[in-house]
Amino acid sequence: MPVETVDTSTAGDWAQVHRAAFGGRLGMAEMRSRWEALAAGTPFREARGLLLRSDRGEPAATIIVWATGAGRVGVIEPMGVHPDHRGQGYGRAVTLAGAAALRDLGAAAAVVATTAANTGAVATYTSAGFERLPDRRDRCRR
Repeated sequence: MPVETVDTSTAGDWAQVHRAAFGGRLGMAEMRSRWEALAAGTPFREARGLLLRSDRGEPAATIIVWATGAGRVGVIEPMGVHPDHRGQGYGRAVTLAGAAALRDLGAAAAVVATTAANTGAVATYTSAGFERLPDRRDRCRR
């Protein structure tokens, strides 16, 4: 499965997958603009956005990985698969590509956090080799 680093020429494909995977009301132009703003920011210097295409070349899955320095733990957030391509191994493949990108950036390990209710994400991450830790309840004040 071909994986590529997202740049300005593929930001629209990233936006298409991200919007389909996570929903939302933003139009494609605004989603692409958000990618470009994100990629231009200082924190993104040690990050990578990856796009995985289907065998037919369609944008299928995306991931952003954030390195935190050589020998430290990197973070995977977010990873999404277009609904038309779910259940075909694209999430696992892009997660493994993201972990490899973190390794190339000098990360010693990778972590991810998702809600336990997101069963698809939990299954994807565990199939890619992440260990599921006990559920933890977050607290918030309203």
